[in-house]
Amino acid sequence: MKISVKAKNTQVTEPLTDYIEKRFSKLEKYFVNSDLTGTVTLVVEKDLHRVEATIPLNRYILRAEDSSNDMYASVDGVVDKLERQIRKYKTKINRKGKVQTFADLPPAQEAAAEEDGKVIKTKTFVVKPMDEEEAIMQMELLEHDFFVFLNADTNAINVVYKRKDNQYGLIQPTLD
Repeated sequence: MKISVKAKNTQVTEPLTDYIEKRFSKLEKYFVNSDLTGTVTLVVEKDLHRVEATIPLNRYILRAEDSSNDMYASVDGVVDKLERQIRKYKTKINRKGKVQTFADLPPAQEAAAEEDGKVIKTKTFVVKPMDEEEAIMQMELLEHDFFVFLNADTNAINVVYKRKDNQYGLIQPTLD
């Protein structure tokens, strides 16, 4: 697994980079194709050391974040969270009887844009056909409140979202 390490308000040292690569190599056993590329961002804010990790996969994007007073402890926390996510969703996928694996796809692309103070970020991503359950699983992996997807049943763009009562909603747009 190739890891790209970025830093904000701190320096990336060689021992820290080696530690990150060693800890993230633990995740390779879960993937058929170990030629993955992940991004780890290290952020220091006052006394808080935050680590954010993103690994784009087939149909899914694994994302985890952890904060503590020690950067090494934060790295450990992120790897543990990612490992739990992988185990949980691999089990869920296998239980559904589908023969899917976490394999590589082109990563989602982001572009920041600022135009008259209105649009501050534009995000593009590959839309893959999936059912509502897969969309909910992807939304939970990303730790987002909503997820836009191509509904495999209707071949239309839909949105799933998490409601305040911890249930899920589905938005199916139509043309008048």
